[in-house]
Amino acid sequence: MATKKISYKEAITEIEDILEKIENDELDVDELSEKVKQVSALIKICKDKLQKTEEEVEKILEEMEDK
Repeated sequence: MATKKISYKEAITEIEDILEKIENDELDVDELSEKVKQVSALIKICKDKLQKTEEEVEKILEEMEDK
């Protein structure tokens, strides 16, 4: 997977595409391991983005309460 910035939506779409291929037995054994690693990395990206967004929203809400 390239090191370019990927959006949350792009990551989710890629995860869904890979899972669909796995569910439909479209991947051979040689590809399966690599795709599982790719999904793992994409999930980490999504998790990090969600955590960062949550922190930003909490900060904004705290600032609104202080006003």
